[in-house]
Amino acid sequence: MKMCAPKKTVLFVCTHNAIRSQIAEALLNEIYGDRYTAYSAGSDPTQMDPLVKTVMSEMDIDVSHHHSKGFSVFQEVPLDYVITLCDQAKESCPYFPGGNLRLHRSFADPSEFKGNHEETMNRYRQTRDEIKDWIEKEFG
Repeated sequence: MKMCAPKKTVLFVCTHNAIRSQIAEALLNEIYGDRYTAYSAGSDPTQMDPLVKTVMSEMDIDVSHHHSKGFSVFQEVPLDYVITLCDQAKESCPYFPGGNLRLHRSFADPSEFKGNHEETMNRYRQTRDEIKDWIEKEFG
């Protein structure tokens, strides 16, 4: 009987847990959910950006059940990786017991882009696609 290795746990962190960390959580669970369990949190959680739901649904990934969470939710969760996705979160990310490996990969915040609706949507898609490419390289 072949034994399966336990899944690695990953916590993605950005400031508001509204865009980048939510996208990363959904993508890692979708693409490599057989090997990883991903979570997300924010240093200053607000609410999930509705445009994330739109751009993720374009990839047939449902994030309607996601919501913004703070760090405290994960203080007792054994984590293999803690990954910050913005510079501000890197500075404010607390120590997580068991967070064996800390990584940082900064992605631009698409909500800071000011343009018409289609330009804004394209910026969200660009961020999603950059995170997806990075996840495929880092975890594939």
